[in-house]
Amino acid sequence: MLTILKIIALLLDVAFFILLVHVIMSWLLTFNVLNMRQPVVASIWDGLTRLLEPIYRPIRRFLPNTGGLDLAPLVAFLIIIILRDILLPDLARAIA
Repeated sequence: MLTILKIIALLLDVAFFILLVHVIMSWLLTFNVLNMRQPVVASIWDGLTRLLEPIYRPIRRFLPNTGGLDLAPLVAFLIIIILRDILLPDLARAIA
């Protein structure tokens, strides 16, 4: 059972990293450090957006409209941190 929890922790770490890359890349695109006319940048951005949009969509339904500020990544970060750093260790202690 602890192996399954370690796999879940690894998946949450990967999800955290992907979210982090997506947020940093969005900042770089906003401030024109990266250019969407570059094929590599456009394909990475498209892939990350397609991967994360199913996660963001349900979160956005519950959040108030804040105009141009998207709070869905912040909420997704909080959910991953709560699962990874609070619930998973407590579950591991309960099993052991």
